[in-house]
Amino acid sequence: MTGAVAVRNQPAPGTPLAVCADVGSTYTKVAVVDLAAGALVATAAHPTTVGTDVLHGLDAAVEALAERLPGHDLSNRYVCSSAGGGLRLAVVGYEALVSAEAAHRVATSAGARVVHVAAGRLDAAATAALRAATPDVVLLVGGTDGGDAETVRHNGARLAAARLRVPVVVAGNADARDDVTAALAAKGVPVVATGNVLPRIGVLAPGPARAAIREVFLRHVIGGKGLSRGRRFAGLVRAATPDAVLAGVELLAGAGAGADSGAGAGDFAVVDVGGATTDVYSVITPDAERTSGPAREVAGVLWRSRTVEGDLGVRWSAPGVVAAARAEKLIADAEAETLAAAADARAAEPGMVADDPAVDLRLAGLAATIAVRRHARGEPGAPGAPRRGGKDLSRVRVLIGSGGVLRYAPPAVSGAVLGAVLADHEGGWRLPTAAVPRVDRSYVLAAIGLLATDFPAAAVAVGRRELHGQSAP
Repeated sequence: MTGAVAVRNQPAPGTPLAVCADVGSTYTKVAVVDLAAGALVATAAHPTTVGTDVLHGLDAAVEALAERLPGHDLSNRYVCSSAGGGLRLAVVGYEALVSAEAAHRVATSAGARVVHVAAGRLDAAATAALRAATPDVVLLVGGTDGGDAETVRHNGARLAAARLRVPVVVAGNADARDDVTAALAAKGVPVVATGNVLPRIGVLAPGPARAAIREVFLRHVIGGKGLSRGRRFAGLVRAATPDAVLAGVELLAGAGAGADSGAGAGDFAVVDVGGATTDVYSVITPDAERTSGPAREVAGVLWRSRTVEGDLGVRWSAPGVVAAARAEKLIADAEAETLAAAADARAAEPGMVADDPAVDLRLAGLAATIAVRRHARGEPGAPGAPRRGGKDLSRVRVLIGSGGVLRYAPPAVSGAVLGAVLADHEGGWRLPTAAVPRVDRSYVLAAIGLLATDFPAAAVAVGRRELHGQSAP
């Protein structure tokens, strides 16, 4: 059964339209965008038909829109997908603090969920652990250019001999690139070679690796998940959904869509509360004084980033929210006991429609608060060392909430959830001084990211209208 179809307006005949679709694990969401006016025309949703063929649900949603938009061409389609569990990526690096940490950040920014990280020379046990993680893609890194090349050569040979039957992206020491690529290709392993993620100490170059991961996702992963028969779906998908959302966040921040004035760049953050994970995206302006000198992290700073909290969600991962909230001292024992029972019920039946939405909103608020804490604070380093990978969100100007639990809540309620995040004084991170909370009620962030390359002006205009209630300039 197709979900609700909402039509904003009937464009004039011949108006260029783009159909932007996110094929998620649970629902397929579709937005029709007027490319000339930079305006949202209509939206539709359909349960994702993973059990048969995901194209069935996508086509049904588009057909429902076509009935309400007669005479308009809806063949121009931009699709992203996180169906089938999204993109599972394993990272094999040289040294945990440098290469593996840098690669972990690159993988996260590329819209992947990192399911395994190995550092050093792979042996039989490490190879078995990698295989057990069942990644869709392996990102192989190691050494700065001109530095150690033997470890990445060794690991490339190990991966070739292991025959994991998953694609490998080689983004390590340039001196070893050809040897590693040849070894993998000789064993029939799909391989893409790209620039080193860490060409020099203190210099992080994520762009080439991120592009290569996207290429592998589109060429090998989508077609290999058994989501659809034939090649049509793989031909339609342009990005993993998290990658599309991050591209949208980058575009809006760079265009100043986060500012109420609509002018100038602004720090920007998004917290997306899902059933299984809670993702946080941020685009922040570098501060030279805080990132230079001996305090600068050896792997550099990634200003556009995404973190995935696999233990925080309002359905599959609801018990993790309660456990994390207790650990963060956000809830007392009495509330924890009540929430734990509700969380267990949601994990056991992810499709349940709650009788009391207040419980879902409480879980969402806790998940959002904890996820932003983790994103901003970073990960613990060695004993006595500072945390790694944290983000300074003090100058964030807009915090956008996404996810069905926030989209369908009354504005005052969803605003209160985001307000709690912005008032989290005990979280151990620097709070924004003047951030405005918004909710992506029409689910346009993915659409904005999908249109960012071909139609950036239209994408920014949609963001300003839908996320900030502004007219396009």
